[in-house]
Amino acid sequence: QVQLMESGGGLVHTGGSLRLSCAASGIIDSRNAMGWYRQAPGKQRERIATSFTGGVTTYDDSVKGRFTISRDNAKTTVYLQMNSLKPEDTAVYYCNYRRLSAPIDIWGQGTQVTVSS
Repeated sequence: QVQLMESGGGLVHTGGSLRLSCAASGIIDSRNAMGWYRQAPGKQRERIATSFTGGVTTYDDSVKGRFTISRDNAKTTVYLQMNSLKPEDTAVYYCNYRRLSAPIDIWGQGTQVTVSS
């Protein structure tokens, strides 16, 4: 079983930056996708950035050019660098691990990001 431990998040002013981290532990498949989702109050959870073990990264249009997803060399920790933050980025951010060979989804506990105007 895979466990995810998130860190980062907090309160920042418009235009500020934050970095989220998510460390995976346990039995980690060599082919996986790790990424970040967010859920604002009253809205559905949305995928914003994904990193695949093959090196491909994808972004939602709402964060493209402002957020960067990356992994450490061991590929067990994923980071989300968030720059030029806007009030509409305020949400609970969730880390996700997806095994690609026989798909399963594991979720982190969520971390609050609040951007004040």
